[in-house]
Amino acid sequence: MGIPTSSVSEQQESSEGQESGDICSEENQIVSSYAAKLGSEVEQDYTNHQFLGPEGNVDVELIDKSTNTYSLRFPTAGWYLWSATGLGFVVRDAVTVTIAFGSWSQHLALDLQHHEQWLAAGPLFAVTAEPEEAVAEIHLPHFISLQGEVDVSWFLVAHFKDEGMVLEQPSRVEPFYAVLDNPSFSLMGILLRIARGTRLSIPITSNTLLYFHPHPEDIKFHLYLVPSDALLTKMIDDEEERFCGVRLQTSPPVEPLTFGAHYIVSNSAHLEIIPTELKLSYRSPGEIQPFSKFYAGQMKEPIQLEITEKRHEILVWKTVVKPVDIQLGAAPSPPAFSGAAFVRENHRQLQARIGDLKGVLDDLQDNEVLSENEKELVEQAKTRQSKTDALLSMVEKKGDRALELLFRSLSERDPYLVSYLRQQSL
Repeated sequence: MGIPTSSVSEQQESSEGQESGDICSEENQIVSSYAAKLGSEVEQDYTNHQFLGPEGNVDVELIDKSTNTYSLRFPTAGWYLWSATGLGFVVRDAVTVTIAFGSWSQHLALDLQHHEQWLAAGPLFAVTAEPEEAVAEIHLPHFISLQGEVDVSWFLVAHFKDEGMVLEQPSRVEPFYAVLDNPSFSLMGILLRIARGTRLSIPITSNTLLYFHPHPEDIKFHLYLVPSDALLTKMIDDEEERFCGVRLQTSPPVEPLTFGAHYIVSNSAHLEIIPTELKLSYRSPGEIQPFSKFYAGQMKEPIQLEITEKRHEILVWKTVVKPVDIQLGAAPSPPAFSGAAFVRENHRQLQARIGDLKGVLDDLQDNEVLSENEKELVEQAKTRQSKTDALLSMVEKKGDRALELLFRSLSERDPYLVSYLRQQSL
């Protein structure tokens, strides 16, 4: 099936409450640099980014800075996840893969702000492989939550070729990614195809990214609400860092949010927020990303931040920022990673999102973390979420060793979930 592509420029939303002077100039620089490039700073991090998969080094090389094209050398057969992008590969033998990052708006006329036929469901990648037959599967990331009214038959892989857009049904759709078996390569990404005129609430997994800009007299905050795209998060991190922004660790919303819905940002200190309303939409990495901004003076008291769904007035996210979180000066070295701490800190996220519970229970029984009776108690819970809650509570009471073994099992059984949650704290 071939569909001609068209090139359109995404309409830019006017900034609400635009300010003048040096502050306005600074933020214009931020958004201008988004639109102009995909970020030259990517090189310094991606070339050394961690891969999940077989032991052995994966060689990553930036081969064309002007197009942000990377060469990845997978040294042996196995499964690999490049967690910085969400891309996964199952390879039969050693293979070299080249990857560049694309923008939907440059290749397909998509109006993402209204209920059109097409919905971009993840980032766009230009991929090639040598030899091509060495790649058994490619896992393309998406941020659609497989809940509610979403039908996996709506998922399509869009290939952009000389003849136009060619659509392919994925072999299967999983949380966080869709799979192509024995893939052919091109500029490619996941689209959701919805019958024209159908008005559905599409649930997506999302991130809240909170940055502070230190200043002795007036500390500034930027708050983003974006789909859970690892590449998009990295690009925002890079741009904020260029202007001395520091990301605070916060949890993402536990429940999926609604694509296209409006969300209200508020705080307990009655500080002015500009704008107070954010619309949850997807813009490819490298394009302008909307954010809310507010100033907190010298930050002497804690501030509680909240995001509320506008239409139904439902609280979907909150966090507390304390003065100690933003103390000026050199930050201490981060502690060594702990699987036990990861499980404790992400209890609510894991409770809501763990998928392969049977395999995890088998692993924990094999490692003598759970007895047969304890395993049966978990399995007898009435709902998946209550089973997961029972499991987490049971393992947490057994101490750090049990939690480390649970983390090891989750990393093997649900690596995309673990990678997604770890991305929040980078």
